[in-house]
Amino acid sequence: MRRSFVSVVFFLFFLSLPLCSLSQSSHSVYNSFLKCFSKKTKTPQAQIAKNVFSPTNPSYSTVLRAYIRNARFNTSSTPKPTIIVTPRSYSHVSAAVLCSKPLNFVFKIRSGGHDYDGLSYVSDKPFFILDMSNLRDVSVDIRSNSAWISAGATLGEVYYRIWEKSRVHGFPAGVCPTVGVGGHLSGGGYGNMLRKFGLSVDHLIDAKIVDVKGRVLNRKAMGEDLFWAISGGGGGSFGVVLGYKVKLVPVPSTVTVFRVEQYMDSGAVDMVHKWQSVGPKTDRNLFMRMLIQPVTRNKVKTVRATVVALFLGRADDVVSLLRKELPELALKTENCTEMTWFQSALWWDNRVNATQTDPKVFLDRNLDSSSFGKRKSDYVATEIPRNGIESLFMKMIELGKIGLVFNPYGGKMAEIAEDATPFPHRKELYKIQYSVNWKESSAEIEKGFLNQAKELHSFMTRFVSKNPRSAYLNYRDVDIGVNDHGKNSYKEGEVYGRMYFGKNFDRLVKIKTAVDPGNFFRNEQSIPTLPRKS
Repeated sequence: MRRSFVSVVFFLFFLSLPLCSLSQSSHSVYNSFLKCFSKKTKTPQAQIAKNVFSPTNPSYSTVLRAYIRNARFNTSSTPKPTIIVTPRSYSHVSAAVLCSKPLNFVFKIRSGGHDYDGLSYVSDKPFFILDMSNLRDVSVDIRSNSAWISAGATLGEVYYRIWEKSRVHGFPAGVCPTVGVGGHLSGGGYGNMLRKFGLSVDHLIDAKIVDVKGRVLNRKAMGEDLFWAISGGGGGSFGVVLGYKVKLVPVPSTVTVFRVEQYMDSGAVDMVHKWQSVGPKTDRNLFMRMLIQPVTRNKVKTVRATVVALFLGRADDVVSLLRKELPELALKTENCTEMTWFQSALWWDNRVNATQTDPKVFLDRNLDSSSFGKRKSDYVATEIPRNGIESLFMKMIELGKIGLVFNPYGGKMAEIAEDATPFPHRKELYKIQYSVNWKESSAEIEKGFLNQAKELHSFMTRFVSKNPRSAYLNYRDVDIGVNDHGKNSYKEGEVYGRMYFGKNFDRLVKIKTAVDPGNFFRNEQSIPTLPRKS
């Protein structure tokens, strides 16, 4: 609410400025930046103009919109950056940092644009965007079971480059192929192999970052504290992550996927209730995501519960396993499809005929394509009782649109220490994502759906983690708190920081204070510096 108010105030102030002074001011800032950028990179200004865009550039709008993944932040009233920089080299990134600092603009860093609340490309204060999408190199070395993946690469490109070299290697990251590597990994991204292999950040070997002084640092040069911080603490608080060297994981030549749905009147309540004791505790080769959605069936409002699964093995084995552990699912062999691991990634991206799909679809970035949406998150530490599941279903029917996604933990996740990376939620049973999408551009419709999300989140309070109520950084949610970076910056940051990072927040703050004491790298939910002693 506060952020929306500030946005309106900023926009009205923006409109009230004389057009001539506004354009002169922007023009002056652009020229100052261009001159500095040219000097730092030893490149003629005319050549640099291909990678530095002001609002007067004909390509500005195309570049800005390309990686806006939430249409809520793609409107005429959304605040726009004064400059967009699209670096093509590390020296461009260093220059962008050094040339932005004296101008005192907010410096936003965007990889794939999947920040759910738009914090990588929107600000209430005058800002620049550093768009990393041109730095997209992915280099796979099967002999060392490793890969170098640049921050601007997408997960789809990572999976495709692994597939080019091997059918029995994979990487445990997300299921959406257009997600950018920089934000996903630095925020502790996960995928459907987390019960077998943990998070993406559990497989980092090295990294490169541009710090506040413009230096390009690898793991050895940055030190273990900073390396730890960008392994799940969000890269945008500490510098510009350029990329990561990761360890690949072994995958079987044949995996199995299945999707089974049930409705409220035909066993869904019992199935979801039982899933809580099976999903996080079963064979770690099995990941069963639970989708819960209010629907209308035969003109009656009801709830559909769908299990979407990946099993790192054969169909007969998973059918036999779940016949014993989760008979409520009633899984049959005909529900299952065997395929390669890469084909399963296509299947999880809703490619119906995954075994017949051209792998190159994962190289398509689907630019400037987005719907309106809102996400929130929670963690569940103890099973919700059956009557709680029943009451949840009734609440979802009452609200009408918003759905839930349950992601089981356990397995490898529970074996890794909570402070091994900044991501602290290792011991939880499962994570909840609140999810609602819509297509209509309407302030009234948007308000209704955002209220649905808040109301369901409030309803779930009794069932989820407490003190603090935990949240997941990569499901960015400004409802849980924002930071104005004024005199109360630490207190404001502690609100959302404890929810995202638990006890690890304290170490993150110390590292932030050491590497970026002037708080140049900041956004509405970045790690604050320690308060100055009076």
